[in-house]
Amino acid sequence: MNKLLIPVLLLMMVFFHVQCRNSTSQSPPVVQQDTTITAQTAITRLVFDSAYVDRFIKEHQFMQDTAQRILNFYITRNFQYAWFTEDGVAEQTRTFWNLRNFYVTSNRTNLLRDTLFEQTMERILNDSTYSILPEEQANIELKLTHHFFAYAQYAYAGTIDPESLQWHIPRKKLDVVALLDSLVTHQGKNLKQWEPVNSVYMNLQSKLKDYAAMDEKGGWDTLPVLKKSFAKGSKDSLIVQLKKRLAWEDPQFVADSLMTFDDSLQAAVNRARSRYGLNENGKVDASLVKELNVPVKKRIEQILINMERGRWLPPTQGNVLIVANIPDYRLRVFEDNRVVLSMNIVVGTVANNSVIFNDELKYIVFAPYWNVPMSIARNEIVPAMRRNKNYLARNNMEITGYNNGVPVVRQKPGKSNSLGLVKFLFPNSYNIYFHDTPSKSLFEREQRAFSHGCIRLQKPVELAKYLLRNQPEWTDEKIQEAMHKNKETWVTLPEAIPVMITYFTAWVDVENSIHFNKDVYGHDKKLAARLFSHAE
Repeated sequence: MNKLLIPVLLLMMVFFHVQCRNSTSQSPPVVQQDTTITAQTAITRLVFDSAYVDRFIKEHQFMQDTAQRILNFYITRNFQYAWFTEDGVAEQTRTFWNLRNFYVTSNRTNLLRDTLFEQTMERILNDSTYSILPEEQANIELKLTHHFFAYAQYAYAGTIDPESLQWHIPRKKLDVVALLDSLVTHQGKNLKQWEPVNSVYMNLQSKLKDYAAMDEKGGWDTLPVLKKSFAKGSKDSLIVQLKKRLAWEDPQFVADSLMTFDDSLQAAVNRARSRYGLNENGKVDASLVKELNVPVKKRIEQILINMERGRWLPPTQGNVLIVANIPDYRLRVFEDNRVVLSMNIVVGTVANNSVIFNDELKYIVFAPYWNVPMSIARNEIVPAMRRNKNYLARNNMEITGYNNGVPVVRQKPGKSNSLGLVKFLFPNSYNIYFHDTPSKSLFEREQRAFSHGCIRLQKPVELAKYLLRNQPEWTDEKIQEAMHKNKETWVTLPEAIPVMITYFTAWVDVENSIHFNKDVYGHDKKLAARLFSHAE
C-alpha cells in the first residue's frame, strides 16, 4: 500500500479516539488532508502509517487538544516526517533542539525535562556512529513534535495564566501547529522573523545572555555600605571599586584605577541611576549602592519574570501606541516604535493598585468634573463634611443626589479640581483613566504611587496636543481656552489610540539599555513563586 494514500477509515478512527479523549476540553478542529502531496511532490519519502500515529496517541494518553494538534500536523503533511529526511536529521531539528536547550537552561525549568529522550537526542545529533532503527525513528519523530508543541506554549505564550495574577491584557493566541509547519518549511532559518515573540521579550532575552555570562564569571563584587555620598570632585579609594562595578553593566564606561570622581564617572553614575529608576542627580548614595549590590542571580530572576510577561503580550495594532508602565512611573507614546512623547506619572497606591489592562483612548475631556467615587465619598468626604460644614464649598464641590444614604459628590471644573484641567478616557470596567493634577510636586519623587488608582500625568497638555495634532481646528490657543472654561468640553478622537497599562520591572529601552524597577505592588514576588516552582 502506498503510505502516502491514507485510508479514510483509519483517519476517522484516529479522529474518533481523539474526540472521545477528554471531551470537555477545547481542541483544535480536525483539518483536511492535503491530497496535493504525493510520492512525486513530497519533501521526504519518510512517512507514517496513520495507525502508528493513533497508537502513539493512545499509548501516551494525551489530552484531547494535544492529541488533535499532533494529528492535525501530520494530516496536513499527508503523514510525512518533519524532523528526519532520508539523509538523516533535518536542519530544523538541530535548530529546534538548540532553542529548546537554551530555554531549559536559561529559564531554569524542569517543565520540558525528559532525561532518556534528551540522551537519545544528543546521540542522534552529535554521534555520527549512532544508527536509528525505523521503529525508533518513528517514535522519536512523534516525540519531537509533541515536545515542540509543549516548548512553543511555554516559550512563546507563557507557563502561567496572566489573569490569575491580575494581568488583564488579553493573552497572546498561539497556533503551534502553524508555527511548527513554518519552522519545517523554512528549515529552521531566519529565526528572528520566525519566533512569535515581541520586542519586549526579544530584548530581555538578549540581556539575559549577558547577565548569564556575568553569573558564570562569578558575578560582581559587593560594595561596602556608604557612610557618606559621593559626587563630582570627590576623592576616595572606594571610587576605584565603584568604577569596576559600574563597568560590569555599562558598556559605555571604561573603568580606571584613579580615585577621582570626574565627568566620565558622573555620566556613568547617572546612567546607573536611570537603570534603577533613581533620580539622575549625579550622586553615589546609599540608594544607588543598594541597587548595585543586588546579586546578578537576582537580576537574572527579575529578567526571567518579565520575559514571562513579555510572552503574554498580544501584537499591537496601528502605528501609535501609548504605554504606561507602573513600576517605571512613566508614560510613553510610541509612533512606529519611536518614543515621541515621554513623561512621569503618578500611579495607584499599594492599597489602590492601578489595574494592568489594555484599551483604546477615545475621548479628551477639557475642564472636567470629578465624579467622586462612592468609596471616597463615604470614607473621606462625609467625615470631612462632619468636621467642617463648609468643606464642599471650599473644595468647589456639590452634591447631585444620594445613593443608599451616601451623597453623590462631584467637583466642579477649575484649577483646584483633582483631575486638573484635562482628562483622557478609554472607557473600561475598572474606571481608570489618565488625567492632569494640581499636585505637581509629586512628579519629582522617585517613588510615585500616591493615587486612588487612576494615572496622573506630568505633561497632560503635551499629550492633548499630540492627540489633536491632525485636527487643525484645535490650535494651542483653543486647547488652552477649553481647559480653562467652567464647563466640560468633550472631544472624540477620529481614531482610537491603543493604550497598554503594563507592569514590567525589567525592560529594555529604545537605546538597548536595560532598566530595573522596584516591585511596587508585589506582583514579581507572586509570579516568581509560580514561575520558579518548576526550577531545576
